[in-house]
Amino acid sequence: MNSTMVTTTLALPGYVVARNHGVVRGITVRSRSIVGNFFGMIQSLFGGNITIYTNLCEQARVEAFNLMCEQAEQLGANAIIGMHYDATEVMPGLTEVLCYGTAVTVKAGA
Repeated sequence: MNSTMVTTTLALPGYVVARNHGVVRGITVRSRSIVGNFFGMIQSLFGGNITIYTNLCEQARVEAFNLMCEQAEQLGANAIIGMHYDATEVMPGLTEVLCYGTAVTVKAGA
């Protein structure tokens, strides 16, 4: 697990930005297997949360998040501000998940 502080806001209370390293991002493209799609269709017949797809989405978000944090750490940042997720269907059955923010070095302060 990474030690980078991450926030969706543009500031971290109790810290000041000492250096801006620029935009960092993590991206992954995922698809569900034929077997996964079959079980997803069966779950959809009963309604409610389609756990096969929920798990796939969560795995994609975690992977994109971790890639973004790794990039920030490689730049020497210890925090990411303004973090967001975005997702786009690249083609039917393939979804891109993007996680991005601004990598910064923060120091304790006002």
